[in-house]
Amino acid sequence: MTDAETKAGAAVLVPVLENNRFDEAALAKYLSARVPGFAGEMVVRQFQGGFSNPTFHLQTRDRAYVLRKKPPGQLLPSAHAVDREYKVLDALKNTDVPVPHVHLLCTDDSIIGTMFYVMDYVEGRVYTDRLLPGCSPQQRAEMYDAMNDVLAKLHSVDYQAVGLGDYGKPTGYVARQVSRWSKQYVASCVEDTPAMNELMKWLPANQPAEDEATIAHGDYRIGNLLYHPTESRVVAVLDWELSTIGHPLGDLAYCCSAYHSPSAGGRGFADYDLKALGIPTEAEFLEAYRRRTGRADIPNWKFFIVFSLFRSAAILAGVYKRAIDGQGVDARMAEAKKAYQDIAARAWEIAQGPDSPLP
Repeated sequence: MTDAETKAGAAVLVPVLENNRFDEAALAKYLSARVPGFAGEMVVRQFQGGFSNPTFHLQTRDRAYVLRKKPPGQLLPSAHAVDREYKVLDALKNTDVPVPHVHLLCTDDSIIGTMFYVMDYVEGRVYTDRLLPGCSPQQRAEMYDAMNDVLAKLHSVDYQAVGLGDYGKPTGYVARQVSRWSKQYVASCVEDTPAMNELMKWLPANQPAEDEATIAHGDYRIGNLLYHPTESRVVAVLDWELSTIGHPLGDLAYCCSAYHSPSAGGRGFADYDLKALGIPTEAEFLEAYRRRTGRADIPNWKFFIVFSLFRSAAILAGVYKRAIDGQGVDARMAEAKKAYQDIAARAWEIAQGPDSPLP
């Protein structure tokens, strides 16, 4: 796999990393008895990329599947919830939200050492770089519009009707999220970061009183979307580990965090000519979302942007902690230290700035 092919969105499959190996024979036996059509010799490879739940490509004689499992080692409370991923994917199978078909959830740790689930492998392109290298300006515009469209469709799903009434509490999402990610950061903190300390005080003091409830993906961004191999449409939304019932503006702000993030490390849009690239401005992206969801406005945008950056920093702090603890699932995990500190600094800068209307 060449670097050019990787940048064009092709999945990178590598031999299973040493610390993620499991009993492949036991897995094949288990799946052969429970997944219709699962037969023949199984070849297991690991997807390179992603910092949370290790993900594997299972190739059999006739078909390909994907396995997601919890990582090995001591884990933070409530993290790596592959059972929740399975539940939401199964619930969305008959909606307008494109998701892979899931086959089973295994909660028996004796099979491969941790809980896992198996779903169909969907052919497509994943772009870890928000700039969508290798695409034309028109393709980028279409792909960003498709991302916007799918997010609006997700937030329009009646979560009660699809069986997710118990998937999360319909009120108090923001307060719970601020508390959760503050605790996760403290639990994974390796060295003191003043900006994170300030944000953990600012966020509870500034959280909005208004509440809304939809299915919230929790990590909605370009890198978690699978695009059609040749077209600009989304064929699957991936990585539902952080999904819950929550405030839709949390998803929207996280999706828009690149407009506010440092450009270092490929996370932000600073210093790029978005018009020349074909990427919509933040104002254009928000207007399209408003139109699709029928929203009159998007209140408390500054808060949601600061929170989305804080959460990103907390997640990356956990990534860095797992890397130095030897639980890494990707060689780039050790780079997370500078990334989370830079993002935290940017979030605190925005928090201290003036309130402003929507862009």
